[in-house]
Amino acid sequence: MAEGVAAAAGAGADANTAGNPTEVAMAYLQDETDADMASLNLGELDITTDEFILDEVDIHIQANLEDDLVKEALKTGVDLRQYSKQVEAELQRIEQASIKDYIKESQNIALLHNQITACDSILERMEGMLSGFQSDLSSISSEIQTLQQQSVSMNVRLKNRQAVRSHLSQLVDELVVPGAMISTILESPVTEQEFLEQLHELNTKINFAKELSFRETLACADIQDIVDRLKLKAVSKIREFILQKIYSFRKPMTNYQIPQNTLLKYRFFYQFLLANERTVAKEIRDEYVDTMSKIYYSYFKSYSGRLLKVQYEEVADKDDLMGVEDTAKKGFFSKPSLKSRNTIFTLGQRGAILSPAELEGPILVPHTAQRGDSRYPYETLFRSQHYALLDNGCREYLFLSDFFMVAGNSALDLFNSIMGKTLSMFLKSMSTYVSDCYDSIAIFLCIHIILRFRAITAKRNIPALDKYWEAVLELLWPRFELILEMNISSIRNTDPQKLGVLDTRPHYITRRYAEFSSAIVSINQTFPNERTNALLGQLQIEVENFVLKMAAEFPSRRDQLIFLINNYDMMLSVLMERAADDSKEVEGFQQLLLARTQEFIEEILSPPFGGLIAFVKEAEALMEKGQLERLKNDEARITQLVRGFSSTWKQSVEAMSQDVMRSFTNFKNGTSIIQGALTQLIQYYHGFHKVLNQPTFRSLAVRSELINLHHLMVEVKKHKPNF
Repeated sequence: MAEGVAAAAGAGADANTAGNPTEVAMAYLQDETDADMASLNLGELDITTDEFILDEVDIHIQANLEDDLVKEALKTGVDLRQYSKQVEAELQRIEQASIKDYIKESQNIALLHNQITACDSILERMEGMLSGFQSDLSSISSEIQTLQQQSVSMNVRLKNRQAVRSHLSQLVDELVVPGAMISTILESPVTEQEFLEQLHELNTKINFAKELSFRETLACADIQDIVDRLKLKAVSKIREFILQKIYSFRKPMTNYQIPQNTLLKYRFFYQFLLANERTVAKEIRDEYVDTMSKIYYSYFKSYSGRLLKVQYEEVADKDDLMGVEDTAKKGFFSKPSLKSRNTIFTLGQRGAILSPAELEGPILVPHTAQRGDSRYPYETLFRSQHYALLDNGCREYLFLSDFFMVAGNSALDLFNSIMGKTLSMFLKSMSTYVSDCYDSIAIFLCIHIILRFRAITAKRNIPALDKYWEAVLELLWPRFELILEMNISSIRNTDPQKLGVLDTRPHYITRRYAEFSSAIVSINQTFPNERTNALLGQLQIEVENFVLKMAAEFPSRRDQLIFLINNYDMMLSVLMERAADDSKEVEGFQQLLLARTQEFIEEILSPPFGGLIAFVKEAEALMEKGQLERLKNDEARITQLVRGFSSTWKQSVEAMSQDVMRSFTNFKNGTSIIQGALTQLIQYYHGFHKVLNQPTFRSLAVRSELINLHHLMVEVKKHKPNF
């Protein structure tokens, strides 16, 4: 019903829109008011409907009670009917005021309505224009899609044509043999750079022609003839050039490394032959192998023979063993007047051959050495010979790998075909020499030269000489061990009674051992060998037994100890000069020397101070058992010991010092023994003091005659020799 009233009011307003604006506004406001009232009266007061629910009424009442105005009215006790009338009157007043405001603004409202109507017409026209634009754009979009499809199709055709053109262009370029190539291959010397460049191009065309022939390309037949003729011409010129270089190696006094370097510059020549004419490539390779094999064999045979002419004439023989007595020797040890001797038991300066400077130093020039009347030990000649082999072998292996394009086993086989004859000659001559060699230090130095050369070739990554190094070591090791075992046996079988006059000074056999052992130990430090260490241990045991057998020949224990100490000290001094301080040999002789020195100190203290020492030892033993009272009746003995020591100790110490210094060849060792003896004497006298301070002997009057221990120490220091 309210909607009908509103519709009627709206229709009336529309009918009078073109009339008075005030009337239009009034009609509009009246319609709104009537609609609100109708809605209020009919909506809220309709209690006849079947959907009315008391619970909803309660909720509605409760919500109204929560209203602030209702709460205020209830608090003040205002009559709700009266209050409702007031509210209604107020609403009517406000309504009238609102109507007046609308009437006041009626002109503006009517103007706004006209403007909106004008805008609607404008927007309608714009809508028509935009619809036209949309239809135009749709047609343009379809045209663009058509053009895009055409562009993609054209692009694909272009790429296909370019691909075909590229392949055809490459094919034509590879098939065409330019005139510059023909003239260069036919006329230019092979050493010119232009020939090398055109040879690369020719090789490419040959390979391309082979590929086309496999594909049965008809165009290949057009160029096959000219390519084959150019190939034959190039092969002929290259063959002539390389063979000429190889033949130049054969000229006397030629440095073959120069033509080798020239061939390396043109290594592509052999590659070209190998790819296109294997028969010629094999001919060149065989010719090179035959030529270089003869050159190396001739050079090293001549060089080795000339080296042997500058070797020492005096060499060790089977009688030059460590245990052989000097009086029975002939030859090596009977010629001390030689200006330069190759001593077989002393390393001397021979070990310098293993230093990096000499190991990789220039090789010996035999004729220069002969003019200077110079002579060298075998290991020096051996080093020079094998360093020449190492240098030439490494260079040759690298040349073969580079020029002939071989690697692995193929390179090793080619190297052995060239150097095999030379290496066999080396092994044969070395076997002959070694079988009659008794210079163990020379053999051992040669072993370590080979070990270092093997390390050098491994560092250079050259495996060509590995088998040769092993073969040389298999020759040298057994010989070295045999000579060492012969020396061990010679010492074991030595008869001390046949070695001449007894002497407490170091024996020449022990000096030989000390020099030899220190030499082997010092050399063996870089590349230790357990077999060598074991043999040195056997040699040391035999030398220790020999020293004991020699010492047993002396009648007195004192002379035996002097002999033992002198020999142990000498061997220890020589070993410590070259071997490490912690080596087994050094430690073993240090223990032996310490034990014999302590025994000798007791031996030299016994004659002048034996009674005092015996009494102190006896008294200390009884003190430990608590039986010191058993010596209470030895007052006379104690008195004699106290007065005897006080009156003679200075003379005894002086005589003992002089005797020790005369007995030992090493002044430092003699001084150490004297100091040890004096220290031991003070300890014994200190023990004598302790014994007499015991209650058992405190009543002895002779205690007042004891020398003050501190005074004794001061006086003893005066007798220590200084060197």
